[in-house]
Amino acid sequence: MTIEPAGPRRIVISGHARELRLFLVAGEHSGDHLGARLMEAINARQRARVRYLGVGGAEMAARGLASQFPLEEVAVMGPLAVLRRLPQIVRRVYQTVDAAVAAEPDAVVIIDAPEFTHPIARRIRRRQPGIPIIDYVSPSVWAWRPGRARRMRGYIDHVMALLPFEPEAHARLGGPPCTYVGHPLIERLDDIRTADGEGLAARLGLDRAKPVLVVLPGSRGSEVGRLIEPFGAAIAHLVERGLTPEVIVPALPHVRERIEAGVAGWPVRVHLVEGDADRHAAFRRARAALAASGTVTLELALAGTPMVVGYKVDPLAAPLLRRLIRASTVVLPNLVLGENVFREYLQEECTGAALGAALADLMSDGPLRAAQLVALREAPRRMVLAGRAPSEAAADVVLAQIDERRRPATH
Repeated sequence: MTIEPAGPRRIVISGHARELRLFLVAGEHSGDHLGARLMEAINARQRARVRYLGVGGAEMAARGLASQFPLEEVAVMGPLAVLRRLPQIVRRVYQTVDAAVAAEPDAVVIIDAPEFTHPIARRIRRRQPGIPIIDYVSPSVWAWRPGRARRMRGYIDHVMALLPFEPEAHARLGGPPCTYVGHPLIERLDDIRTADGEGLAARLGLDRAKPVLVVLPGSRGSEVGRLIEPFGAAIAHLVERGLTPEVIVPALPHVRERIEAGVAGWPVRVHLVEGDADRHAAFRRARAALAASGTVTLELALAGTPMVVGYKVDPLAAPLLRRLIRASTVVLPNLVLGENVFREYLQEECTGAALGAALADLMSDGPLRAAQLVALREAPRRMVLAGRAPSEAAADVVLAQIDERRRPATH
């Protein structure tokens, strides 16, 4: 395997360039985005044509993927939605396996959505054990169901991790070889860090004498429904203590109406914004954030925004999740750092009084804020790869796996 030192780096498999056939399987729209960026990076490294087959959405199709069926047929969320479509999803699993075996690809890359992609990978391995299978996005084996890691060795040759602590977790749990390739948010780091917070403040007419608080009650209707009340109570707690912030709530279109109804009774003026640019601008302008647990906490960390995190699940599911979850924290930046710097309040602890008291501490120049500001400088350093974007690092892993499988055995 050779890597050209100048310009876009190209990997020449086994010293020559010949057409590659790759079978990519995405099971949801976030995977479609990851797959599209991976395709771009592989194309930049290959001299010869790459033929893409598999399952993907509009972004992967725009880059040349011939999808077996529309991604929307399997990209469903929630147990009830899955049950309604289960017969169709099962048919699509078997159809995808048949197509992958018939294609005889140089490699299969499954992308996230383990409930859909892992059954496909297991069946491909049974029928064609010689095809390398790479998993792009590790399941959360470090958080719950750790036995999955060891089982994955039977059908996954390599895992490409989005979080820097995941390779160690797979090694500890007996999982497949795992490489940290970086989170896709890193590719947007410049956009996050250069977002125009002052421009947004002027456009919204914010009172510059007041601190700005960004509130992120979730991206799903169920999350908003459970968090909007305690988040509003936390703001009421701040007001009672004499802190009256300007509140910005970034809202996705499909939950905007629900958020608007939920914030109507809050005791402060609330500014709803949409789109990545305004969300990142709000992060940069904010004194602090109150956020639902999830990927958005990594965005806040990359933006350098101090945060308090809250989350609630269905009360009926909470006891089971408590028994299953093994991680010491659900806040991703805490896991990246290896210490619980960012306070989290879960389930019955997620109350207005607790969240409000933590926010008051965070918005003042005290030890909590100072500790978070130190951590916010360190978190991006733990996540950023030297000299490569995540999609480029992922492309290198895929091509190296193909090269390793093609290389003649030495005796």
